Amino acid sequence: MNNRQKDLLRILLLHKEGALQIKDLAEELECAEKTVRNDLDRLEEFLQDYPNVKLSRRPGFGILAEISEEDRANIFQNLFSNEPKKGKERLFEIAYELLTSQKAITLQSLAEHYYLPKAAIKKDLEAITIWLQRFDLELVSKQRLGHAIQGSELQKRNALARLSEFTPSNPVEKNDVLNLFLPYEISMIKKALIDMRNKFSIPFTEEALEGLQVHALIMLKRTRQRSPVFIQEAEKERIYERKEYQYAKWFFEQLEPVFRVAFSEEEQIYFTWHLISSKRIGEEAGQVTQHDEETVQVVLTFMDKMSKLTLVDFMNDSTLTSGLFVHMHSVINRIRYGFPIINPLLYHIKKMYPYMFNMVILTLEEIKQSYHLDIPEDEAAYLTLHFQASIERMESKKDIRKKALIVCHLGMGMSYLLEAKIEQQYQGIEIVACIGKAEVLAYIQRSPVDFIISTMPLEKSAVEHLVISPLFGQEDQKQLNQFVDKLKRKGTHDRQSAGITSILSEELLFMDVDYEHRYEVVEMLADSLFKRGYAEKEFIHSAVSRERMSATAIGGAIAIPHGNPSLIKRSAIAAAILRKPLDWGNEQVSVVFLLAISKEDHKEIRGIIGKIASLSESPAIVHKLVQARDQKEFLQLLEEKESE
Repeated sequence: MNNRQKDLLRILLLHKEGALQIKDLAEELECAEKTVRNDLDRLEEFLQDYPNVKLSRRPGFGILAEISEEDRANIFQNLFSNEPKKGKERLFEIAYELLTSQKAITLQSLAEHYYLPKAAIKKDLEAITIWLQRFDLELVSKQRLGHAIQGSELQKRNALARLSEFTPSNPVEKNDVLNLFLPYEISMIKKALIDMRNKFSIPFTEEALEGLQVHALIMLKRTRQRSPVFIQEAEKERIYERKEYQYAKWFFEQLEPVFRVAFSEEEQIYFTWHLISSKRIGEEAGQVTQHDEETVQVVLTFMDKMSKLTLVDFMNDSTLTSGLFVHMHSVINRIRYGFPIINPLLYHIKKMYPYMFNMVILTLEEIKQSYHLDIPEDEAAYLTLHFQASIERMESKKDIRKKALIVCHLGMGMSYLLEAKIEQQYQGIEIVACIGKAEVLAYIQRSPVDFIISTMPLEKSAVEHLVISPLFGQEDQKQLNQFVDKLKRKGTHDRQSAGITSILSEELLFMDVDYEHRYEVVEMLADSLFKRGYAEKEFIHSAVSRERMSATAIGGAIAIPHGNPSLIKRSAIAAAILRKPLDWGNEQVSVVFLLAISKEDHKEIRGIIGKIASLSESPAIVHKLVQARDQKEFLQLLEEKESE
């Protein structure tokens, strides 16, 4: 039975009032009426296993499933309860109901609605409980009443905006939360946002506009439900002075007559917070630095520390400086106002750029101590793109021929990275600008280009364009009819760098390691470095603390934890082969390399991490390493891999 046939059966089972018409079913399933008739034949074959179930098909009357509640529940349990996608959709729906319901919801009502046993619903509620913790919300069970979520309105709205975590999709696709609202609500709020952007010339990214749309829709629903946010008086006074507050007032003046809803002053301030925190593109650094000394100091400190840590002079990259001023302004305000983001590219960025990501994380530890600014890994991954783009700009050699325009919906960091990668790998292309989708028409009218490279489809484009992934993978490179320059970049990183085995000895290689948590593995390896004189005792805490900030798995069953290089006496690597795979963030890990590279040898770390990353792309080699009988065989396998 295919997915369409399953959906047809689901519709018939859920419909309890009267017969359904073939025409209506065809429209709902988006297929021909003949297809529906053929699918009904297939369903009748399937339902033969349920002798008390009858599919009634009468000409002129319609289709009706004659079925008892017991059989209905059994079919749902057997056919639908194990579908991963449907399970995620169910979590999405239940979480939404709990977050927006004005009263407690019983386990019995959920079980009846989804035709599932209570045990299955309990598992869903356990998963939702864990997810709610990241927003400081609690799912409580009230005796004889049911389940309800406790927490502030601001926390509930943040959770509502991130419901799409239960239905992960391609980052280019529409946010699933939008599907919770009526089409006219979505279109009217989107129009008001675009009008606001145009009226006040606000350079929001496409991603930021969608985020504002989601928050505005949630705000509309919660206002109708009379669930207001609370704003302190001191915060109100600060917001009145911001230009974004005037934008918000104008925005609400457009919405109130359309929806016949009066938005409170608190709601206007709440939305102003979102405007201040939203990502922007094409904004001059001076527009930020003129009013925001905190951003200036954080960015300059960040760049200085990254330069010292990586031995790369980032301070002379004006493009990096400008991009970070604008980006960090949004980061600081998102943290200040409590608006956490989801980075859909987090896993890929950690895997593709492990060295730069880890350098950013280490630097952010120092930023946290100096400025009391706790920047999470989702934000750190976007910052990684800025520095990676800077590196690739410095390493690139330009040979300008064709003029190309980049259109990217994920902000300046990703735009600059795409620009650097394309100009580095394709000598015949000059990237003339990186802009948002809304700016395309105006730009090409005043500055003609040969073609456009876009991360999203462009409607009615007069210029030929190519749609690629934001990460510019191998398939995208093939579409540009050029060969992949991956080995060249690896060779640059690896040149004149030490091998893994040059600083990994038998005394620091531990076989058959068995622990319950990744922190224990990191602590054991760090302790071995301290006891053998490679690191200060404080390195143990530093390495575990780093791991707590962000899991260091890089894919391929490999993890690369590390700590502050200033605590290293002599460079070394300590490694562990685990007895059984261990959860390491969102991955399973079997081989752990704890990196302890001193500041004096830090120029080597990029090459070493590059070589470890190449191991993660060779499952056969990793399998052999895990199966190695002793330290000598493990090191021999590594040497053979490095000599290839």
